[in-house]
Amino acid sequence: MSVNKEKPHILVLPEDDANRQIANGFILDLNLDRRVIQILPEARGWQDVVQKFMNNYASTMRQYPDRMIALLIDFDENEDRLIYVNNQIPDNLRNRVFVLGVLSEPERLRRDINRNFEKIGEALAKDCSDNTNELWGHDLLKHNRTELDRMISSVKPFLFNLK
Repeated sequence: MSVNKEKPHILVLPEDDANRQIANGFILDLNLDRRVIQILPEARGWQDVVQKFMNNYASTMRQYPDRMIALLIDFDENEDRLIYVNNQIPDNLRNRVFVLGVLSEPERLRRDINRNFEKIGEALAKDCSDNTNELWGHDLLKHNRTELDRMISSVKPFLFNLK
């Protein structure tokens, strides 16, 4: 599904199939406006996410000032990865780019909580729409807090149809 580029919207660039499935689960939330979110094809590696962002999406973000993007990566237990990725993002786009992911890899989170990837995505969306921190507070996800807060304040007004 394509988004209206002239209105606020968010693209999601997943590293791999597991992250894509989580994103697909996220958009199943009934409170979410699916017209403003687009999940892009998986990049096949966290470095490929950065490269695809820089080569394919950074320029279009300058063209469409209401465009935001979430980069979904595995941190592979590397706490410096967020710093590295953030350092690749141009300063003039930084406030519209969000880097999120599992501290290790999605497969470990799936084992820990005994849910499939889509159900993980649904639970994360529910946390966002309900202003809760049940799954986002998990040891493998809690490192996302700062990025998540930044993203929610930017996208929640147009992403969720909350009364």
